[in-house]
Amino acid sequence: MSSPSQYPAATATSEADLPTGRRTGGDPGVTPWRATNELVTARGRTSIADTVVRKIAGVAAREISGVYALGTGGARAVGSIRDRMPGTSGTSVAQGVSVEVGERQAAIDLDLVVDYGVSILDLSHAVRRNVIAAVEQMTGLDVTEVNITVDDVHLADDGTDNRSARVE
Repeated sequence: MSSPSQYPAATATSEADLPTGRRTGGDPGVTPWRATNELVTARGRTSIADTVVRKIAGVAAREISGVYALGTGGARAVGSIRDRMPGTSGTSVAQGVSVEVGERQAAIDLDLVVDYGVSILDLSHAVRRNVIAAVEQMTGLDVTEVNITVDDVHLADDGTDNRSARVE
């Protein structure tokens, strides 16, 4: 719980008179606020690179159970080759994520591989909700859309080869 002295006391009579930001609750009589999308102000401008938003969205998407991987087949193949090369940092968390970032808004496209048996509809809603929350909370950007393409379904491999030989 934060003390009221951390926030400026508002003298506004309605929420519309408050500075841009999300209300955070607090003590009666004090209207605390926290500016979350003040990237362009009279004192300067904060720019957020596309790669930053790509990484945040990639990590947020992978946090959801049922997401096996991100990226199309070609991107995953290149990533697996890169993983085997000495001196590389491994699979990029931004693989399978493309973004368009403006001064105040971002649009995100995700390419997913899902685990077999998972409801793709429920999974897409959960991924979309988590990505929007993470990007908006960390950057202050307004996420206008999160488009999801399911490129593949991962079938669990138990390590045995159950294929029958065609010719004996």
